Amino acid sequence: MSDDPLAAAVGDRVFRVASALFAIVFALLVASAITAPGANLATSLGLVSEGSTGQQLLRTLLQFGGFALAAVGYLAVTDEWEIARVSRPDAREAAIIVGGGIVLFAFQYGALFALGQLGFSTGQNQAVVPAGDPVVYYLAMIAVSLAVVGPVEELLFRGVVQGGVRRAFDAVPAVLIASLAFGLIHLPSVSGTMVEQWAYVGVVVVLGSVLGALYEWTDNVIVPGLVHGIYNAITYAVLLSQAL
Repeated sequence: MSDDPLAAAVGDRVFRVASALFAIVFALLVASAITAPGANLATSLGLVSEGSTGQQLLRTLLQFGGFALAAVGYLAVTDEWEIARVSRPDAREAAIIVGGGIVLFAFQYGALFALGQLGFSTGQNQAVVPAGDPVVYYLAMIAVSLAVVGPVEELLFRGVVQGGVRRAFDAVPAVLIASLAFGLIHLPSVSGTMVEQWAYVGVVVVLGSVLGALYEWTDNVIVPGLVHGIYNAITYAVLLSQAL
């Protein structure tokens, strides 16, 4: 019996997409295994207090540390380091990073305004809700967004997921699949009605598509990572100004 080339090609595409999406599941499992035990241990040792800003920040750092560990582990096990392409940003990319972060933030507020005009609103991501002192939390999250959250999320979703799907499809499907997964992973952390939650996811999918396009354009995952970090940092800076 001879092999069917078409079936083999389809099977290879399905395997590559499933493998890339499994990286997200793997990241969630690793983050879950690290975050709660690590935070509980720090609390029991008296390093942070239950429900405090310190504990909330620690949980964020542990979660994204788990994401980073999973992403690097996935690349090591699969030996596909080349899908997460990293290089030092040049002057052109530095300009894209700064401008991209500002544009992304402006787009979010434009989208929220447009939805409001249509009578819709989005839910609220619990990451912007401080457990303790809001000023301390927002100040810390500006730095955490730039150094940890943005780069790690983009390493996972643009580097590993989009890069992996890119081996099965052209750029547009890869960007859309990774961005849809990026939006859906935020759903459990969004409060509000079902319509508000899905409206939030829709905005995140569009933002993720812009970040994915930046990765395709620059071929450097650091660019969308820092654009994402600046976008988050501006969001926290605005919240900080409101809390002062």
